[in-house]
Amino acid sequence: MTVLLWASAFIAIRSSAAHFSPGALALGRLTVASVVLGAVLLVRRGGFPPREAWPGIIGSGILWFGAYMAALNWGEQLVDAGTASLVVNVGPILMALLGGWLLKEGFPPRLMAGVAVSFVGAVVVGLSTSGGGDASLLGVLLCLFSAVAYAVGVVLQKPTLKHATPMQVTTFGALAGAVVCLPFAGQLVSQVTRAPLTATLEVVYLGVFPTALAFTTWAYAVSRTTAGKMGATTYAVPVLVVLMSWLFLDEVPGWLALLGGLLCLSGVAVSRMGGKPRAGARFPERTRRRRTAEEPEPSADSAR
Repeated sequence: MTVLLWASAFIAIRSSAAHFSPGALALGRLTVASVVLGAVLLVRRGGFPPREAWPGIIGSGILWFGAYMAALNWGEQLVDAGTASLVVNVGPILMALLGGWLLKEGFPPRLMAGVAVSFVGAVVVGLSTSGGGDASLLGVLLCLFSAVAYAVGVVLQKPTLKHATPMQVTTFGALAGAVVCLPFAGQLVSQVTRAPLTATLEVVYLGVFPTALAFTTWAYAVSRTTAGKMGATTYAVPVLVVLMSWLFLDEVPGWLALLGGLLCLSGVAVSRMGGKPRAGARFPERTRRRRTAEEPEPSADSAR
């Protein structure tokens, strides 16, 4: 769900970027997401996160929801799509390295091999979609900053999910990102009044689906696996972007793009492979609690 919706976001961003500046687009998207998530959290009586979760929520909200979106929107206006793809796809590599170091997830050989294969595929896809022009230094730096903010934001979010629910982390993270983007409120108001209805609806779509829904499903998934594996899974996004551009924008992919997409998917498959469980491996805490609750009390005979 996350990968599919994030891929669709690239199509909506490219279509609406002609009517909204990078900061206004980020603020509009995050405002819609905050309203939708806040309403759902209120109906479900999700409540506020505990005190321990707030540093991670605010940190990931500022970096990933706010700074990442605004910087990426800006960077993609200064460099071609291929260059942006090449630079931003450094993010999952940084995520795997930071997760292995800071979160003590280690560096599984299959994960590292899968990330390497997927990155090569992303490079091939980027080269196939590159316009061949000179890349702006500022644009490259903005895309690189986006990749770093993305990786650090996820690494901050992962331990936070031990204290708060995915819905809480996503809701208040989106709200923190919207607060960071408030300086662009004037641009958003003036551009909404001039933009066609279709462009405004695309901003609403970005807020409801690729942000509110997809970031919640991401948080749910990353709370149950490692940050490195989840980062490697996002290498499927460029493949879906190529296919969606073909379907919705009539941009027919070349053989180089298809080859790169195949490499991306192959790397994702390798990274998601799990080895055989070790003998005596412990069940996760939730599983142990569930098994304990389901198993009957031992009888006197069995105890003896």
